[in-house]
Amino acid sequence: MAPSTYYYLPVGESAENLALMERIDKLFTDRPELGVRRMHQELTTPDQPLNIKRIRRLMRLMGLEAVYPKPNLSKPTEGHQIYPYLLRGVPIEARNHVWSTDISAP
Repeated sequence: MAPSTYYYLPVGESAENLALMERIDKLFTDRPELGVRRMHQELTTPDQPLNIKRIRRLMRLMGLEAVYPKPNLSKPTEGHQIYPYLLRGVPIEARNHVWSTDISAP
């Protein structure tokens, strides 16, 4: 092992980056759907231009990711059992003959 590796002390974030991370956190808390590009638009001003790569790095460092529907959410996992529809072919002829429920979130 090289001595420079042994004695290396990581340098933390600058005060400017910490202030920017605080602004990113406040904005992300209010609007979690914002990704890097939209966050860049919201934070950049004419008197303080920001690099999009800097915002991307800081958001990744903070563990922030935009909330949006990910692809392939409707695919069942491997081994998932598909249950049969038990009312197929059953004639519903009276009230209270068949009951159902809705488990979706409000």
